[in-house]
Amino acid sequence: MPATAPSHHPRRRRRTTRLLAAAATVVTAGALAAAALPASANAGESHRDHGGHGGHGRYQDVQLLSFNDLHGNLEPPTGSSGRVTEVQPDGTTKTIDAGGIEYLATHLREARKGNRYSITAAGGDMVGASPLLSGLFHDEPTIEALNKLDLDVTSVGNHEFDEGAKELARLQNGGCHPTEGCYTDEEFEGADFPYLAANVLDEKTGKPILKPYWVWKQKGVKVGFIGVTLEGTPDIVSAEGVKGLAFKDEVETINKYAKELQRQGVKSIVALVHEGGFPASSSYNYDCDSPGAGDGISGPIADIAKNVTPQVDALVTGHTHAAYVCTIPDPAGKPRMVTSASSFGRLYTDTTLTYDRATGDIARTAVKSANHVVTRDVPKAPDMTRLIDRWSTLAAPVGNRAIGYISGDIDRGGTESPLGDLIADAQLAYGKTQDPETDLALMNPGGIRAPLTYAASGGEGDGVVTYAEGFTVQPFANTVNLKDYTGAQLIQVLKEQVSGPNEAAPKILQISSGLTYTLDLTKTGADRVVIDSIRLDGAPIDENATYRVASNSFLAGGGDGFPTLNEGTNELVGADDLTALEQYLTANSSAADPIEPPAADRITIVQ
Repeated sequence: MPATAPSHHPRRRRRTTRLLAAAATVVTAGALAAAALPASANAGESHRDHGGHGGHGRYQDVQLLSFNDLHGNLEPPTGSSGRVTEVQPDGTTKTIDAGGIEYLATHLREARKGNRYSITAAGGDMVGASPLLSGLFHDEPTIEALNKLDLDVTSVGNHEFDEGAKELARLQNGGCHPTEGCYTDEEFEGADFPYLAANVLDEKTGKPILKPYWVWKQKGVKVGFIGVTLEGTPDIVSAEGVKGLAFKDEVETINKYAKELQRQGVKSIVALVHEGGFPASSSYNYDCDSPGAGDGISGPIADIAKNVTPQVDALVTGHTHAAYVCTIPDPAGKPRMVTSASSFGRLYTDTTLTYDRATGDIARTAVKSANHVVTRDVPKAPDMTRLIDRWSTLAAPVGNRAIGYISGDIDRGGTESPLGDLIADAQLAYGKTQDPETDLALMNPGGIRAPLTYAASGGEGDGVVTYAEGFTVQPFANTVNLKDYTGAQLIQVLKEQVSGPNEAAPKILQISSGLTYTLDLTKTGADRVVIDSIRLDGAPIDENATYRVASNSFLAGGGDGFPTLNEGTNELVGADDLTALEQYLTANSSAADPIEPPAADRITIVQ
């Protein structure tokens, strides 16, 4: 049932007793929307005077700290996954190393100082697709870290359903894993904070599987939070993970519960939306409102923000792993803040919501927000270091094992990536061990979660790929499945990369050695695939012939908008995809002869 909550959790010690010693905070300017308070403010009641120092005038500043898409990244992420881009005053850019729960904790705790009215919220995907340190233990370490971080509330994201609704309920409520049991001497307590799932319904009861909303209260100030994930979650999660669940429209759901909160007297409302947009720049401090409000962002969140009821005062978003702080006009034409803090704990957003005690609502003209870098030049939070050390000791026997050697960084970026080619080659090689007639392999780019970096992440030495690093790249435990397709079906699969649900945001499959074709991005829809350019080992695809294709179980089930892959026949289910990668690296590399990064030249791009 929907419920309100007091200003602190019963199991939680107050933040004021847990703050670290003073640590330097890097202040970085993001997009900003700030104006004077309404003319109705009483004389002498300034925005600053009634901020975080506990005054009881008409206006009270409420600090909203937020982040999204942590994905269990407790240790600092490596390679490009552990950097952010910052635009400089002269228009040039530089990269900054960022992320790591030890640093995120320090930054958030420092940011809260002096702000008695402070809330910390998240936009989903706190867990799932996690590195081995968290994923090996079904993300219990991440939930424990978020409890210590004093997270107040989060929406669910699509990755919260990777292991199904029952496992999500265990993360919320606690209890040891149903098959693997307890990892430590103490039973897992679950999350201190509520997961919100307003638009995720049990198909049998028609009711949300978790709380749809939650209300933060402090000394007469009330702020409601509604949490939703993207309606398209079933398209990007395995069928087993969303079995028995219905995912409803984000806007309709938010508007429904905004009315319910209003009826309860809660007029200040924030939506936590696990859906996002694409800013015009990859720099985290890009001015998203230049030249005009909302002009600097596109994608699903723009449409959602334009249609969510004006009763909602701000949207904390995620999913696209982008960084933005934008004002997008609501249906009444009023500017409304929409934010996202990239991913992997590299940024956090600091938003000031000015609460009007006379109306119980947010004075929208005074809302301001900026993204801040989780730099690594501050002291590590000691409690997070202890947490990482404790779980690392348990994971070490599995994670530190060497599985291969590389001669340089193998990146996952680009339309066709070196790492995508490597993984596709590994799945083709594995497929041939199961059926020598296997012809090719296809890999979805979203299933590649991190690069392989040459520099050592621990004591393994440069160029050594450990099992933990492989797990971080492919953490989903999908199986490698073989299916038969006609040549016509194979061509249709390639068209589905750039048409149907993937037309607006193409999902270009990573392909194994021997398959080549041209992608003409000057055209639209399925026409972007140049049919007569498709070759397998130099020969044109025969539409009437049968081809044996290896892919992970998610793709083989039609995931990521590839329904034709679900139509294959003569299916053979193999081992998990990480096993395939491990076997390939072990068989094809050594310390003396490491694997070189593939050239990523199988798809010819015309732009």
